[in-house]
Amino acid sequence: MDIHEYQAKKLLAEYGVPVPKGGVAHSATGAIYQANELGGDKWIVKAQLHSGARGKAGGVKLCTSQRDIAKFCDKLLGNNLVTHQTGPAGKMVSSIYVEEASDISKELYFSIVLDRAIQKVTLIASTEGGMDIEKVAEETPDKISKITIDPAVGMQPFQARQLVFTLNLPNSAIAAASRAVMKCYRAFRDTDANLLEINPMILTTDNKILAIDAKMSFDANALFRRPEIFEFRDKTQEDPRETNAAEHDLNYVGLDGNIGCLINGAGLAMATMDMIQHAGGEPANFLDIGGGASAERVATSIELVLSDDNVEAILINIFAGINRCDWVAQGIVDLLNKRDIDIPLVVRLSGTNVEKGQKILKDSGKKVTTADTLSDAAHKVVAAWKQATGK
Repeated sequence: MDIHEYQAKKLLAEYGVPVPKGGVAHSATGAIYQANELGGDKWIVKAQLHSGARGKAGGVKLCTSQRDIAKFCDKLLGNNLVTHQTGPAGKMVSSIYVEEASDISKELYFSIVLDRAIQKVTLIASTEGGMDIEKVAEETPDKISKITIDPAVGMQPFQARQLVFTLNLPNSAIAAASRAVMKCYRAFRDTDANLLEINPMILTTDNKILAIDAKMSFDANALFRRPEIFEFRDKTQEDPRETNAAEHDLNYVGLDGNIGCLINGAGLAMATMDMIQHAGGEPANFLDIGGGASAERVATSIELVLSDDNVEAILINIFAGINRCDWVAQGIVDLLNKRDIDIPLVVRLSGTNVEKGQKILKDSGKKVTTADTLSDAAHKVVAAWKQATGK
């Protein structure tokens, strides 16, 4: 689960990480009020949405008057902002963050990520703050420093200093930067985050360290014990298909293809998506219905797949163990009795009660293509998709 910048800064400030003063607003009038509360004659005004690269897309502006703030808010609030991370549809801007302007001497990059490959936490820092870290890693990898932390041991002060020493900071700022790194790690650890990114973290002209941007993402499986974090959830920023799936306790990830997938088991789902691509198609989603799925749950899952307008064919691939093929088949038939599906539907059943499931599909008289193997199912659904769409 992602949260907004202003929410991340609120969390970090609670752990003692230095952040500029700021306030959130949902209207131009509210933004002007926040600027007046902050005082001064320069403010950074930022669109709040779950995406990076807002500055390049026109979502961040240095304002020097109330008129500038009002004009900027009127342009963005209630409209979609398109960045290279949001896709062509963009994301709705419903809030604005107004922050005091900072005198920047140096921009740095800092992040903490959960590295599942090594089962440790990795801290990343670079002197090239404010830039795409992927570009820095590709063109000047020597400017990126990393250290790994064993979660069982935790981060030690010497490790924070070790990382900070690579940033070429003046001696007077090293202690403050080291403390900020330690506090960021505590915030990351205590909130069950899997990403904390500050880009940029700055050194001011008077040698202070400030986090002037912040991005945090959290382990959704741990939110049951972090109700204060769960309250930050903004469903308007999420894929509505994934939000709907979560409400039905389904594991769903939206993709960019045209062939909808309904499968039980994450491993089988990954193999099925690979096989679809091998056959010349592109999966539209990852959907794992889980074990013990009832006929109603199967029907709900198909409805969810059909809610994606990009879906032009559906592949249902079930290897039943705890599940039963007759339950799955009945769910398919129940849905087809309630509504017509005018796109190709290919079903492969295997495992518990497979004969009963196949009989239910056959006796239904509905237009369903069956397959015996995963390879057979993938090739059939791709062929049917091509024939139906001419693509």
